[in-house]
Order: sequence, then structure tokens, then C-alpha cells
Amino acid sequence: MTWAACLCWFGCSSKPAETTDVMAEGSPKFQQYYVHGKELYTTYCSNCHQQSGTGLGRLYPPLNVSDYVDANQSAVLCLMRNGKEGELTVNGKSFNKKMPAIPALTDIEIAEIATYIYNSWGRTKGIVEVQQVSRVLASCDTLR
Repeated sequence: MTWAACLCWFGCSSKPAETTDVMAEGSPKFQQYYVHGKELYTTYCSNCHQQSGTGLGRLYPPLNVSDYVDANQSAVLCLMRNGKEGELTVNGKSFNKKMPAIPALTDIEIAEIATYIYNSWGRTKGIVEVQQVSRVLASCDTLR
């Protein structure tokens, strides 16, 4: 392959650079979690938090740039399963829209969504293992 063809091949990828970089660095397990997590995020989360993770005005908080997401991974895992009522402060702004519970999500699905969220929008936290998620979910009542 010539230098110019190689440059074009790498520079003309149809995937966004961020997704390509994250995917290339991960193991097959990471890639599976990330891809399935993105699908689950689209199904269960993007209606409120948007595909881009920007949230929806003052109704639903952003996930893409979020001091809450960055500092509260265990609480985020619990929110996915149990939902939340009441005020939540993200990036200094108050949000008070109910987040519905999704009790049908399995521990592995929550791990996959978390892997997607924590490895998108500039984050590179690595895989969120299902064993970690199961431990956190077992203690959600103590995190409220």
C-alpha cells in the first residue's frame, strides 16, 4: 500500500475518531461491552439524555460533560436500575425531573451501558466489569 493510500485509508474512516480510538485500544471483551452498551444507551437513555449525551435543557442533565457522572460512578449504576426522584445537581445546575427505573436491565447490560458512557465524549475509563456492577447494585440502598 502506498503512503498516500495508507493516509487516505486511515484518515477517511466513516467512524468518528473518538469511537475508532477507543475501539482500537480495547480488548474484544471491551469492544463487545462498548458496542452493545451504545445500542442499549440508544434504546434506554438517549430519548432523554440525547444521543450526544448533552441532555435536554433544564429537564434532563447532560452525561457527556458531567461532574456528577465523573464523580459518582456507583450512584450512576444505581440510577440505571432504580431510577431517581428528587433534585440532582449536575455542573452546578439543578435538575428535578424523575428518572424512571429500568429494573429489567441485567447487571451485564448496566455494565455495558456504563462502559459506553465512561468511554465516550472524551472519557477513557476502560471496561466496567459486571462483577463490579453486581457488587454496587447489591448496595444501592446504602448509596441513597
